[in-house]
Amino acid sequence: MSSELAVVKVGGSLLSDAPRLRGVLAGLADGRDGPCVVVPGGGPFAEAVRTSQAALGFGDALAHRLALDAMGRVAEIFSELEPRLRIATTGDAAWAILARGGVPVWDPVILKAGHPDIPETWAVTSDSLAVWLATHWRAPRCVLVKSALVPIGVQPEDLARLGLVDAAFPAFAARYAGAIVLRGPSDMRDAA
Repeated sequence: MSSELAVVKVGGSLLSDAPRLRGVLAGLADGRDGPCVVVPGGGPFAEAVRTSQAALGFGDALAHRLALDAMGRVAEIFSELEPRLRIATTGDAAWAILARGGVPVWDPVILKAGHPDIPETWAVTSDSLAVWLATHWRAPRCVLVKSALVPIGVQPEDLARLGLVDAAFPAFAARYAGAIVLRGPSDMRDAA
């Protein structure tokens, strides 16, 4: 698609750090580092799904779909906090926003119907979905903005073992030809 496009996953955990979140979103909306599509994490809404699943015992497939809904709700919050971000539920909608010079924030509702590349389990979270989207759209960079400190020079398997990304992330990363960049709270630049 675009030789400059970055897929930037902004962790839902940043909802607990409003100043940093607003700064990250403003930087992305400013386009300081080129065109991007924002992938929201599920944050506290996804955690509510986990808690409800543990209490009620419903299956992983439903939990996965509810977590996708959680990402959509965080997309709405991002768009409300930074009105220059526009929600896109399809690739066509995202590309139309980009063509107008805007920044799409992805609501993955389309994946609720299922996708053969994406297991419907907790092994796949917004981190893996961001890499999947970057692969699917042939974006040369996938940036994960995290609330946790990020070690330098570790492999995807190590990140999964440390709990910084989900269990499926190493497999998704292995299929991705671009660069994966992790940014933690100590990084000077928080945008893509």
